[in-house]
Amino acid sequence: MSRGIFLRLLFVIALLAACGAAAWKIEPNLGIDLEGGSQITVTVLSDEEGETPSADQVDQVVEVLRQRVDGLGVSEATVVRSGSNRIIAELPGLQDPDQALQVIGQTAQLEVRPVLDPTTLTEAPVDIAEAADDQPASTVDEDGAPLAVGPVALKGDEITGAQAVQPQDAVGWAVTVDFSDSGSDAFGDLSREAACATGDASRIAILLDDKAISSPQVTVQCGASITGSTQITGDFTQQTADDLAVLIEGGSLPLRIASEADGADIAPDVRTIGPTLGAAAIKASAEAGIIGVALTGIFIIIVYRLVGFLATAALTSYALISYALLVFLGATLTLPGLAGFVLAIGMAIDANVLVFERAREEYAANKAGGMRRALQIGFNKAFTAILDTNVTTLIAAALLYFLASGPVRGFGVTLAIGVIASMVSALIIARVLTEVAVSSRFVARRPRITGLDNIGRVRVWLEKKNFQIIPKRKVLLIAASIFFVAMVAGIGVKGLNLGLEFTGGRNVVYATTEPISADDARQVVADAGFPEATVQTADEGDISVRTGRITDEEEQQIRDALDAEVGVSDVVADDSLGAALGGELQRNALIAFLVGLALQMAYLAFRFKWTFGAAAVAVMFHDVLIVIGAFAWLGKPVDGVFLAAALTIIGLSVNDTIVVFDRIREKWWASTDEKFIDIANKATLDTMPRTVNTGLGSLFILGALALVGGDSLQDFSIALLIGLSVALLSSVFVATPILTYLQEKAPFKREKREKVVRDETDSGAVV
Repeated sequence: MSRGIFLRLLFVIALLAACGAAAWKIEPNLGIDLEGGSQITVTVLSDEEGETPSADQVDQVVEVLRQRVDGLGVSEATVVRSGSNRIIAELPGLQDPDQALQVIGQTAQLEVRPVLDPTTLTEAPVDIAEAADDQPASTVDEDGAPLAVGPVALKGDEITGAQAVQPQDAVGWAVTVDFSDSGSDAFGDLSREAACATGDASRIAILLDDKAISSPQVTVQCGASITGSTQITGDFTQQTADDLAVLIEGGSLPLRIASEADGADIAPDVRTIGPTLGAAAIKASAEAGIIGVALTGIFIIIVYRLVGFLATAALTSYALISYALLVFLGATLTLPGLAGFVLAIGMAIDANVLVFERAREEYAANKAGGMRRALQIGFNKAFTAILDTNVTTLIAAALLYFLASGPVRGFGVTLAIGVIASMVSALIIARVLTEVAVSSRFVARRPRITGLDNIGRVRVWLEKKNFQIIPKRKVLLIAASIFFVAMVAGIGVKGLNLGLEFTGGRNVVYATTEPISADDARQVVADAGFPEATVQTADEGDISVRTGRITDEEEQQIRDALDAEVGVSDVVADDSLGAALGGELQRNALIAFLVGLALQMAYLAFRFKWTFGAAAVAVMFHDVLIVIGAFAWLGKPVDGVFLAAALTIIGLSVNDTIVVFDRIREKWWASTDEKFIDIANKATLDTMPRTVNTGLGSLFILGALALVGGDSLQDFSIALLIGLSVALLSSVFVATPILTYLQEKAPFKREKREKVVRDETDSGAVV
């Protein structure tokens, strides 16, 4: 065993040990669909006496509460408007809902005022609760001592960020506050004046909801100022500092949240709710995942024999690494997220398929070099395609995390974790296992058992037939255009069946005379004609049924069905719900999608040429719109789960396209006089075995999820099955033909580039 392989082996052992320890010791955060959680219902009050706030005003409060919930670290939370002036927040796995209610319900009106010297005042200042912004006022400081403050110097909207910190050499905690340009200027003027003053006038008061939370003395030299940011100090613990940072950064509430003092009928309501999915659905999904992974493993072993078996073994490490990263980062496990991980298991094998196909080519060209050398060169030559496909996916995941929020942001986290884990599994662990295996004398004497001793029957057949696919590009694009128009027409002809997250709906809570499990209640509601309804248990055995927008007659159908089964004694609540994916959340998701496409195009332009990026992005739009059109024709719901599927389809589309483009670039640089269109055709045929093998591996998993995974994952799997099939075809029949036309308008330069590959067997170089 060479030193390089030995060091990699030690790294793999240490990595798996660390991941195993994390998976064993850290409890996972489960989403509300798997575990249930807390439901907080609050009422929004208008500042104007006797007036009811408008829906737009309440929606503004919803957006602020979403930011605060995200800041609390509650992933996959749902915040929706209920009726005209109520808001429901569902917080999965929250341990202290009362503490969360205290944070999200504060108005958080932040002000910064100068502290006045009381001996210089000619009139007694007005009480802070009654004072106008431009009036001196009286309050008490954080220690309870009387404090006179001047007019407001800056407000919370001039603050750009806040973070809990523990200053160096300090036991307590503080909150760092960052200012906007105007806020920085205002605080600079304020601190400059205080620095030259004496007594109380050398202090600055920071007030939250008319209460002084910090009134520190300015200690910089006279004439100096504090700009950019400052720290709020006080008697903070880590928890109270975190809570304050959440309030400051989340923004102030434009309206007031009712408290218990406002009356029992509008006081906040905190209750525990059960998971949105039953044990049967979760069990079915787990069984589907096991079946799909087993079928994929069997298929890869049949095709690639020994190295296929070792690559399949490496997939077990993928599952461990993914789970360890997820619990270590505190991400939330949801059923769509788990399905995404299962799908990524199928996609993780793609990197190994790329490597093995390359190694087959190398061994066929130079059998005297040996199997180990062929495998090493296979890993090195496949690396650029693997890198590009994963970087473009990570770009999308990063943008979803930073620009989106709620469930879309959570999907970005799980997507990134899956990509990182798959790269480690394929490029490190599978490489160590396969290189150790092919280095043994037993295997070296019997290359046939490796599965790399020939280029495969599919490749032999393709080379023999030498199909002229890309030269028929005009026919291909016309056929693809007709199919595209036919599918997208479904959006206009039948319309989209938008789910609850986009349209809002109705939430009815029934009190039953006999106990009933959530699983049984789900079946009753489904049999009544509402299979897509979300059914949960609530406090005291109540049953909550959440549907899209239904009429009173349809609600009566649900009530009658439950009444016939277990008896309905009362309707505890009947609320209309706003969209869970609110306007700002939808806009942020769309922005993340568009910026992601732009960045992916820029990356591909840097790695290839802008023509390659333009062709890839065009195909991404093409693939997603076809899936949306297919769901319109099928009448399937377009909801949050579908949104996660659509984001996955983008990754599937760009991955397959990049593999083909990478081979086109390599052959173009290596050629001297061949036409670009002929090279594109050869590259397409060369990569087709990889396309078939990867596609079948993923189809096994998705097929199992669709057939065995139950209703909860069926639509998700169908969307991905359609998307995967379209992506595999469009990379050949759409992306490559478009690229050949763009090549005629803006030629990609032909350069002879030598790729130097390190050969560990003799420490030399192979070109």
